[in-house]
Amino acid sequence: MTDKPILVDTHCHLNFDSYDDSRDTIIQSASDAGVTKIIIPAVDLQTAQEAIALTKDYDGIYATVGVHPNSTVDFDDGVLASIRQMAETNTIVAIGEIGLDYYWDKSPKTTQKSAFEAQLQLAKELELPVIIHNREAHDDVMQLLEAWAQDLPNSLQGRAGVLHSFSAPMEIAERALASGFYLGFTGPITFKNAKNLRQVAREVPLDRLLVETDGPFLTPHPHRGKRPNKPEYIPFIADRLASLHNITLAEMAKHTTDNAHRLFKL
Repeated sequence: MTDKPILVDTHCHLNFDSYDDSRDTIIQSASDAGVTKIIIPAVDLQTAQEAIALTKDYDGIYATVGVHPNSTVDFDDGVLASIRQMAETNTIVAIGEIGLDYYWDKSPKTTQKSAFEAQLQLAKELELPVIIHNREAHDDVMQLLEAWAQDLPNSLQGRAGVLHSFSAPMEIAERALASGFYLGFTGPITFKNAKNLRQVAREVPLDRLLVETDGPFLTPHPHRGKRPNKPEYIPFIADRLASLHNITLAEMAKHTTDNAHRLFKL
């Protein structure tokens, strides 16, 4: 029997209630598919606590702590102090997901930026990489990240973080790569109408690619439209990236898994 390529799902909201009825089965199915490690990103303090709890219940599960831009309306020094405290947990591998979201109107832009900058500075202080959410805020996100990345500690050089579920133009990809970021690709890379996204992915160096589900959202083809998205579907994403780079799935799995280990120190 051929060994399955080993993969890492670097972004799955496994704590969400979409998984409550089948979490054990989903984690086992992921492992059976070769997805042996999963990172659960927080979107607020509660989800950070939930993610940390899951890291204690299952092997191969890691977590992050941070406040998503859409959850920043009540962000203050107390929230930042809580993030700092939770970041001390040994299964925390990043600060995130943080960033800017101009698609939804759930928090003022100034509030989002203030929370984003505060969490970036905390990540630098704690020497943790960041997981970046960017929706219709490309230039503002990159301006803040470029400024932040200019004086990173040695431990974060070349591993500043990841722009997750990347969907921006090539110019943004180039700026992110130049600042030491990885790019994470999700289900849309497999969609028929994602020609521009595939063109970007084709140009990303192999040592800067990551694969993610962003579950329960963005289920890849051939399961598009079904929820929840599952870590066991990561091979569909990796295989699409492999075809874009003219390498085998096994080779792409090795690249993305090595990248995940390097970025998050798994």
